[in-house]
Amino acid sequence: MVPFRQFLLKIHSRCNLACDYCYVYQGADQSWRRRPRRMELPTVSRTARRIAEHAAAHGLDEVTVVLHGGEPLLVGAAHLDALLRELAGAGPRVRFSLQTNGLRLLDEPALLDVLHRHRVAVGVSIDGTRADHDRHRLLPSGAGSWARTAEAVRLLGSAPHRDLFAGLLCVVDLAADPVATYQALVDFAPPRIDLLLPHATWAAPPPGVHRRTVPGAPPSGEEPAPYGEWLIAAFDRWYDAPRRETGVRLFEELSVLLLGGRAASEAVGLAPVDLVVVEADGTIEQVDSLKVAYEGAAGTGLDVWRHDFDAAAAHPAFRARQHGLAGLAPVCGDCPLVRVCGGGLYAHRYAGGGVGGGFGHPSVYCADLDRLIRHIAGRLRAGVAKVARARV
Repeated sequence: MVPFRQFLLKIHSRCNLACDYCYVYQGADQSWRRRPRRMELPTVSRTARRIAEHAAAHGLDEVTVVLHGGEPLLVGAAHLDALLRELAGAGPRVRFSLQTNGLRLLDEPALLDVLHRHRVAVGVSIDGTRADHDRHRLLPSGAGSWARTAEAVRLLGSAPHRDLFAGLLCVVDLAADPVATYQALVDFAPPRIDLLLPHATWAAPPPGVHRRTVPGAPPSGEEPAPYGEWLIAAFDRWYDAPRRETGVRLFEELSVLLLGGRAASEAVGLAPVDLVVVEADGTIEQVDSLKVAYEGAAGTGLDVWRHDFDAAAAHPAFRARQHGLAGLAPVCGDCPLVRVCGGGLYAHRYAGGGVGGGFGHPSVYCADLDRLIRHIAGRLRAGVAKVARARV
């Protein structure tokens, strides 16, 4: 059994944006409609107790609690403070992080005091340039949200709050220029950037891509790979900068894996998944990216009221995502890049129901990841050779 070290809490199940690509509100799983709006304190208390039990049983002296939504800051400053106080007493040392669209930081400044008090690392979602962001990340009125999001990012990046600023999250958009996107993000001087592939499956392919056929062999290098090419352009801009401007999680983790190290992300590599989700009503679920597949894909039938986290860790759905190489499709086992790619994000492997469906496939981004990994490997080899020549 692999114990959980990351606990993602859906503390508010609604959002104050209407993003057209949202895997929660626009995805196949619409269970959010049946959830309470926020995680109430008795549910928080029970979850904290379960975390303490799990940490004690597995000798964990530190865990990470990720506050998520919806938009987690919709709970308000008072409820957030009470919630964090409850979780801080879970038993082990707790590191807090939070992912937000940033708007509530402008509307309720007291939230910043709470975040400082509990040392919460804050990531903000912003999709590059104003035009690209406003194409998808909309206010309920239909207006773009970039101006207010950018104001919130600048606030976090200012001297009084810089220690809260964990980084920026951006969803890759083929309609956006990759170099302009990277530049727009790095202009905010974030400590880290996450570039995320849009959640998609073989049954519901990525935006801008025609339906793909599940491969029967590793990529040949001839397949269309528009997301791979997009990421390559962004990588080269990042890698060729005269000084280190920021970290880019995907690029750094692929580089570490190519150099024989171990990645901490479930998106690449073969490390077992150690993250569990608790919904606003106390339901225990798998990672919520699975909601892109089908209704109930993330479900386990467990909750914090009747079950501990050991029961979740032993659940077949979690175990299926902890088998490493043995848990991947046969085509992945034949691929020389499998220990780097790791089959891609689990949710992206879904191929629909029926015969030949399920998650036993490579990622729908298989060709894209192949193209990106080979490019990064080539750049790293060239860099090592250059250093070697310089030492001769």
